[in-house]
Order: sequence, then structure tokens, then C-alpha cells
Amino acid sequence: MKAARKPKITTARRRSSKLMLEMKVTLAADPLAVDSVVQSVMKTVRKLQCATGKDDAVELALTEALANAVVHGAKSDKHKTVECDVLCEKDRGIVIVVRDPGEGFSLGKVPSPVQGRNILSNHGRGIYLINQLMDEVQFLKNGSEIRMVKR
Repeated sequence: MKAARKPKITTARRRSSKLMLEMKVTLAADPLAVDSVVQSVMKTVRKLQCATGKDDAVELALTEALANAVVHGAKSDKHKTVECDVLCEKDRGIVIVVRDPGEGFSLGKVPSPVQGRNILSNHGRGIYLINQLMDEVQFLKNGSEIRMVKR
């Protein structure tokens, strides 16, 4: 069995300006890679105090966004990659962008997980949770890119 490609994480810390952190992550579209990437990103985010008191919300939103990108956007194809950019600016908060190689989706066609039969479903809550946890959420490039902000 071939081992999954190790995520590539590039971090630049700029203390001279308001930008405290700029991190770029590229990971294989392997569902098993999501947790280690989230843990690596959050370790840096916590160390630099990018989302103090809100880091659990950021962690869950990041987990959901990466999982959606891997499973739905890249169809868990380990030959495809998912990208994640994390920016932290002093006094402004954290911005996370996740990109997948998929064709996107129609946000209007995603059923609400808090209505009807969907309440009992064991999946389909990721987008809902992200919208509840983050201060600003945008779906770009037909849904193959998500931009999340936590102030």
C-alpha cells in the first residue's frame, strides 16, 4: 500500500507589519490527511494567538471546509490536491481560503440540515456549521473555493 503524500506547509511570519501569519498548505485529497493538516495549522494559529478565544470555532470550520474539499471537490482522489491559505492580521483576525479541483456546486441546492428529514441525516452539516461558526463566509469559483473570516 502506497503511503499518502505528506502535506506541504509553507509558513511566513511577518512581525514587522500587521500581517502576523501567511501559511500555504497543499495536501493530497485523502480524507486521512485532513486531521493532521488541521492540527498543524491550528498549532501555529494558537501559538501566534490569531483567534484567541475563538480557535475552537476556527478549527471546526477548517476541518469541515477541508473535508468537503477532499470528499466532494476532489472525490477523495489521492492524485488530486486541495489548497489552503491562512492569513492572520493583527487586530483584524484570521482569513482561511480552501480550494479544490472540483467543478463546484450550487449553494442553493444544498439542503438545510435543520429542516425536515435532514435533521436525522448523519451528514450534510458542514456548510451549515461553517456559516454558524465564522463571521464571514463566501463561496467563490462556483463553490470550488471557500473564503472564511473570523474576527
